[in-house]
Amino acid sequence: MIKDSRIVSTPIGYMLAVASESALLYLDFIDEKVETQNSNNPILLKLEQELRDYFVKKLRTFSIPLSPSGTAFQRAVWDTLLKIPYGLTLSYADEAKLFGNPKATRAVANANGKNPISILIPCHRVISSDGSIGGYSGGGIWRKEFLLSLEGVEK
Repeated sequence: MIKDSRIVSTPIGYMLAVASESALLYLDFIDEKVETQNSNNPILLKLEQELRDYFVKKLRTFSIPLSPSGTAFQRAVWDTLLKIPYGLTLSYADEAKLFGNPKATRAVANANGKNPISILIPCHRVISSDGSIGGYSGGGIWRKEFLLSLEGVEK
């Protein structure tokens, strides 16, 4: 499988995007700009436009095909994340219930932390049961706070 990459600039930092010919495989923040050939893969170009629109509040739902790499359990958890609407949050316990296994809160939270496609698979919409922001392996809590604020979530 041929993989193409592109550095995408956002208001909260650079992101590295990797795609095949048919789907987005990876999207995460990078603290230092890495050297890569910025591919003109149509999926990456569309992703860049959709992210621009998302950050100026013109887009709430992404249309990019996704193909994250992970275990069957992780992929099922990430599919659950896709059900959380723009502008809403769930607790990790609520996500485990939505996932269909209320006793799997810790395992669900661990799978969230391994999400390879930030923003589009919205793990930033999951917070702690006490209402605190919780963690965000997608580039720091300040980015999670920014994304929630962008989507109109009051903290």
